[in-house]
Amino acid sequence: MQIVYQKVNLHESKSDFTYWQGQSYQDRLACLEQIRQEFHQWKYGAESRFQRVYTILK
Repeated sequence: MQIVYQKVNLHESKSDFTYWQGQSYQDRLACLEQIRQEFHQWKYGAESRFQRVYTILK
């Protein structure tokens, strides 16, 4: 697989909105989940977890 990069002027770059509108909602959610996991790894150094332990009482 060959990766191609193209350098463009900031004012000449296209909007990402049209790209993401063309993607399915499953692909958009998968990318969002990947970004969320990368953020938690960067910010906290671990997987995100519940902040508290909850107990259900009858």
